[in-house]
Amino acid sequence: MQATIQPAFFKQGPRPFTRLAIYASLSLALLVVDLRWHILQPVREVVSAALYPLQWLATAPVSLGHRIGDFVETQTALQQENRRLQDERLLANARLLRYEALEQENAQLRALLITREQHHGRGNLTEVLYNDRDPYTAKLVVDRGETAGVKPGQVVIDPLGVVGQVTRVQPFTAEVTLVLHKNQPVPVQVVRNGLRTVVYGSGPKSPLEVRWMPLNADIRNDDMLVTSGIDGTYPSGLPVAKVSRVDRNAGSAFAQVSAEPAADVDKHRFLLILDERLEMPKRPDEPPPAQRKKKKEAD
Repeated sequence: MQATIQPAFFKQGPRPFTRLAIYASLSLALLVVDLRWHILQPVREVVSAALYPLQWLATAPVSLGHRIGDFVETQTALQQENRRLQDERLLANARLLRYEALEQENAQLRALLITREQHHGRGNLTEVLYNDRDPYTAKLVVDRGETAGVKPGQVVIDPLGVVGQVTRVQPFTAEVTLVLHKNQPVPVQVVRNGLRTVVYGSGPKSPLEVRWMPLNADIRNDDMLVTSGIDGTYPSGLPVAKVSRVDRNAGSAFAQVSAEPAADVDKHRFLLILDERLEMPKRPDEPPPAQRKKKKEAD
């Protein structure tokens, strides 16, 4: 089979191999010239400026995706860090509250120890377990009882004054009736002038009352009331209350006197039970009825 001879009409320019050699030589010459004299630098800048929009459009989706991913990752990390810092802050606040509570308890215990030393070391430190379940009474239960030597009638104080009196004792606990309890009496006297009287509780969250006080009695606002010691239960000189109001109404036979407890009756966790009771002298024995009759006839 004979090869087809191309007509001379279709023959244009040099052969492909010749063109390849020419273009290769020209490219090599341009590389050498540009490497030596940098004549193609302006061309590169023009071409780069012309192609920049196309490059930006081509890379925009990828760049946007990276930015979105970085934003989501940053937000997640910030939320986790914020949650961790909040948890640490809550734990730090809880520790701080516990430290403050312990500091207050230590200060109160030190004050109670000083108070016990002032009473010659006679007393039992006790902790309040709970308040009485009846909301209309002012009583609480402490963690010292018969096994610790607690007896009914002993006085309960805090560093500021009288809190109440032990009224019921169990083997390991004791019930304390507070001075705020309804009709709970405490014999007192006014520090300023020695006037003796009795204060009574009027119920929880209510002030103490000084009853049966004559209108002309020398008692004033801010007078300090301390135990008089005449009942044989409360040692003398313990702060009980401070007079807060004196109302002398001419239409009443007695003055209305109110007082605020000196002690923090419903605040402290630790209290001191005093082992200190006065020994009252015994009453003289009465003579038999026959002797009384003879004495009466002789008189």
